[in-house]
Amino acid sequence: MIKILKQISPYIVILISLISVSFIKADNPSEIHVWEMKEIKLQAEQTYDNYYTEVECWVELKGPDFSKRVYGFWNGDNNFAVRIVATKPGKWEWVSGSNQPDDKGLNNHKGEFTAVEWNESEIEQNPNRHGFIRATPNGHALQYADGTPFFLVGDTWLAGSTWRLPFRNAVTSEDYEPGPGMGFEDAVNYRKNQGFNSVSMIACFPNWESDYNASTYADSNGIYLRNAWEKFGYYTKDGKLTAKDMRDEDGNKPFQMSEEHPGVADFNHINPEYFKSLDKKMQYLSDQGFVPLLETVRRDMCPSWKAYFDFNESYAKYVQYLSSRYGAYNFIYSKIHLDWIPKEYSLTAKEFNEALIYHLKKYGPMPFGQPVSTLINNSTYTQFGHGDDCPWLTMQSVGNKPRDHRVADSIEVLFRLDPPYPAINFEPYYTGWDHEINMPNGERPPANSERDNYFSRAQMYGSVLSGGLSGHVHGTAAYDITTTGEPSGMRPHVWDAYKYESATYMQHLKEFILSEGKKYENLQLAREDVQPNKAPESPEKGLDGWSYMMRTPEKDFALLYFENESVLPLLTNFKPDTKYYFQWFNTINGEWKEKIEIRSDEKGTLKIPEFPDGGNPSSTDWAAKIVSRS
Repeated sequence: MIKILKQISPYIVILISLISVSFIKADNPSEIHVWEMKEIKLQAEQTYDNYYTEVECWVELKGPDFSKRVYGFWNGDNNFAVRIVATKPGKWEWVSGSNQPDDKGLNNHKGEFTAVEWNESEIEQNPNRHGFIRATPNGHALQYADGTPFFLVGDTWLAGSTWRLPFRNAVTSEDYEPGPGMGFEDAVNYRKNQGFNSVSMIACFPNWESDYNASTYADSNGIYLRNAWEKFGYYTKDGKLTAKDMRDEDGNKPFQMSEEHPGVADFNHINPEYFKSLDKKMQYLSDQGFVPLLETVRRDMCPSWKAYFDFNESYAKYVQYLSSRYGAYNFIYSKIHLDWIPKEYSLTAKEFNEALIYHLKKYGPMPFGQPVSTLINNSTYTQFGHGDDCPWLTMQSVGNKPRDHRVADSIEVLFRLDPPYPAINFEPYYTGWDHEINMPNGERPPANSERDNYFSRAQMYGSVLSGGLSGHVHGTAAYDITTTGEPSGMRPHVWDAYKYESATYMQHLKEFILSEGKKYENLQLAREDVQPNKAPESPEKGLDGWSYMMRTPEKDFALLYFENESVLPLLTNFKPDTKYYFQWFNTINGEWKEKIEIRSDEKGTLKIPEFPDGGNPSSTDWAAKIVSRS
């Protein structure tokens, strides 16, 4: 019997190889649409101790105006996958390769296909069919690949990658209202109906578990393993709250746990089963026309990562794993969730920058050109610099601190950088969150109150009209997603927070910014031409009394925002002796007031109509648009 097996074994290997090639061809039909993710499947013939760290595979992909290496990823057992898209219509071809040249299952497989355009009605069904987002030609805003404007309307679901918003693979109701038992599809549908086109999620939380340790704790070596969000109602033996558990719907963790270092993820042994769950969510978001912000990990994972592993090599491997697994989706890639940089619970920005430059040198940039940024404490420019300082970064951001007028100054700095990059406020004011960093001028209004929602609205318009033309990300106190079976504690249940009124304002923000089509992409800073742009005694650390304006270089279009308690200003440096239309915009309900014709004087000064509420200073906030009659 053994002799017979030895005789036929070469034929078995050949048969398996043929099956593999046939599977590749079957999975990659001869015709696909542009910007439609397709997966090339490869099967290693050799056995490896650690498929994740030992094997790197790729395809050399060539097509119209495209010739790049696209890396694949390990998907469990001996399975590897390379996900690709065609960026233009025409003939495409690929050939596989790997760092294991003797493995016939990974090398020298070939394929070709033809990419065709979507028709107009198909594009209307899903805006992602316009192509992946990128910077506008002037660098200040975002657009789809075909030039269609993209203004990000985002929400903060940092734990949305986990079981806390379970993917049910079930149809949701179009008129769904958030409540206990809410699933991922329910949440996406609800926000989509409110005009959202993006959500922010951290891909995984490897060291977080509801166990016998506190939410924040160090091991016996003094290395902090996590600085996690608390799981309310669940206590350790010494009376401290433990951490929120962050597995997937099937109980999978993203990495194996270390046998040598208790409580530490083994960052050299990834678990593809966890990411198969995330695949479903990323695909669903893509199908619904969303462009998510996907983040690698939260900064509190990284002290143990650096203490017990070769951090630059291991972190780069993980960054590339996500890049390979999700690089054929339309998304923004945040390469670290750096919301805070405490000495104990984080590495420094310099250490992260070093690892990310290492990754860029080893693997290169995103092959399909999606923006790369980072959720940050204060400003990416302050922490990392610009251009050659951090060549992996292609989109600047502000966030977390400060959450008041000072953030406007930070965004203006980003807008003036050379060369210009798109900029955005990723972590602004969070409605319903009782925390010291979320209290403009020391004020903490009741959750979902008129004042609470106003602060959120002020950050929306103030951030965008300070130069954050990429869009805006909304947030609530339920960013951690406290869900079914848990008390709410210091942060509300997710279904309660999703119904806060602040989210309804985001669609009005987009309508306001895009009210003259693509013209907003050319807006320039002009706050200094609002005189005065600060009401007397308006607090720098607050969100009342300031006025904002951006205007095109031709001075034929301007957008303005006046916070609560703003004073009526004069506007200077418009075209002299020119007729303009002026129109007030209600930021609460999205209604435009009637156009009013105004005329600049011989010096280009405009006197604008009084606030619609009749007060001076205003008794609420207002936005406005100015358009040249010609």
